[in-house]
Amino acid sequence: MRPYNFSAGPAAMPEDVLKEAAAEMLNWHGSGMGVMEMSHRGKEFGQIYAEAEADLRELLAVPSHFKLLFMQGGGLAENAIVPLNLSRGETADFVVTGSWSQKSAQEAARYCTTHEAANTKAGGFTTLVAPSNWQLSAKPAYVHICSNETINGVEFHELPDLKALGCDAPLVIDFSSHVASRPVDWTRVGLAFGGAQKNLGPAGLTLVAVREDLLDRALPICPSAFTYKTVADNQSMFNTPPTYSIYIAGLVFKWLKRQGGIAAMEARNLAKASLLYEAIDNSSLYVNRVDKSCRSRMNVPFYLRDERLNEDFLTGARSRNLLQLKGHKSVGGMRASIYNAIPIEGVQALVDYLRDFEQTRA
Repeated sequence: MRPYNFSAGPAAMPEDVLKEAAAEMLNWHGSGMGVMEMSHRGKEFGQIYAEAEADLRELLAVPSHFKLLFMQGGGLAENAIVPLNLSRGETADFVVTGSWSQKSAQEAARYCTTHEAANTKAGGFTTLVAPSNWQLSAKPAYVHICSNETINGVEFHELPDLKALGCDAPLVIDFSSHVASRPVDWTRVGLAFGGAQKNLGPAGLTLVAVREDLLDRALPICPSAFTYKTVADNQSMFNTPPTYSIYIAGLVFKWLKRQGGIAAMEARNLAKASLLYEAIDNSSLYVNRVDKSCRSRMNVPFYLRDERLNEDFLTGARSRNLLQLKGHKSVGGMRASIYNAIPIEGVQALVDYLRDFEQTRA
């Protein structure tokens, strides 16, 4: 049995996908070529791309008036690419709820005026501010949230309705670490972006879903390869796309469909998260500091009350084939990322270890 990999990204992949990719490594569907050897202009990769786009649109129920773009640069690059495309050099509003939304605001400030509508840093990024209490600017070009904070373990369980707040700006969401784990209310979204390496596939691919009316707003200084309209007009092939990452992501999309789609994955993810949080909350050794109303289903940070035990904990976890549980260097502690590819058996194995470790230290 393979170990359970709780890495935050690049993250665990479905075993079925890895086996299929291995079988096709040297010869994709009798073409005589591996996918990494194919021209992105050829009919073989054209088929791979078309199926990946169609499957993703179906899985996420992306409306027809949104363009799906397969880009490069990850979420960090999108922190620049979004303001270059949407800000028009005006003010963009940011709801800062953790490390990633904080990085987004800092990067956007290079290209436009930024305004913090809310910031939860004073509370350690452990809670959310209700949208009704946001201090939005008078007329923002867009409003940015990170709908799931990978490092801090905070998640918007419901996307804000900007129209209900009297704001006509498009909502931009960074959904890198919980995309495909739950449905998306596209009626509330103008643009969504995410790196694939957490829940969709390998590193190298960045997904952008953007409403068509937002395509043609780029600043003159925006590089052509990062201009959404150019990318959309060229079906994500203005430059050479990350072909192998798109191929693997396409296999993940088909795997997700075989699992029952997003509704089935959401039910599994709720069960996994409940199992793990219950074990932490009922412990006298471990603690999760995030408010229960906004705990992430994907990224579960926790701490040992006696941090002198951290290295022993990690050593014992590795001996039980439980990998990559060390928390992000900026916050310390532990973190279990329980993405779609982690089965409930993996979470149960982690829970069993948590209890066993605590009993030996009692």
